[in-house]
Amino acid sequence: MTIKDTPEEWRITATATPFRGNKTSVRTDDVVMPDGSVARRDYQVHPGSVAILALDESDRVLVLRQYRHPVRQKLWEIPAGLLDIPGENPLHAAQRELYEEAHVKAEDWRVLTDVYTTPGGCDESVRIFLARDLSEAEGERFDVSEEEADMEQARVPLAELVRGVLAGELHNNALVVGAMSLTAALAGDGLDALRPADAEWPARPFEV
Repeated sequence: MTIKDTPEEWRITATATPFRGNKTSVRTDDVVMPDGSVARRDYQVHPGSVAILALDESDRVLVLRQYRHPVRQKLWEIPAGLLDIPGENPLHAAQRELYEEAHVKAEDWRVLTDVYTTPGGCDESVRIFLARDLSEAEGERFDVSEEEADMEQARVPLAELVRGVLAGELHNNALVVGAMSLTAALAGDGLDALRPADAEWPARPFEV
């Protein structure tokens, strides 16, 4: 038996969008269940995101600390951002976010993993990249605002992040998934076995 997610779409008898926000919306679908009954499902429609686990030559991960109002916490995270442009190449978006949030560029990019953050209530898909061979970006720093104006930056050993995840001290989805995936890759076939940066992403098709 092959353990692999597969595409499938159950019949929808009615759909509506009761809320539209600046970046996301809420959709209500009436979905036909296997027994023939119809169940209403509300979920957030999301453009998708990219996140970057930037690993330096000392095996430290670049992390940011940012206030997240929905959970009323300052979370340590890895650089990330929305796919603002439909069909945008996720690698280009990741390179932009790493520059804007950390003023860093990377020469080596690979796909670390792809995840649905909360598939029971949101269609957001995140592609987490591994970025290596880091250096400071040229030019002036990006002008940040709102929550990002208070953002802190640090470089933390991968092992310390894993310890914090398992101790219940770090909670950001992309950081947790990225740190644990990188640890698994290092213990397995190695980083050179990771998918290339332009690997197909069925959840969010893009132009190469």
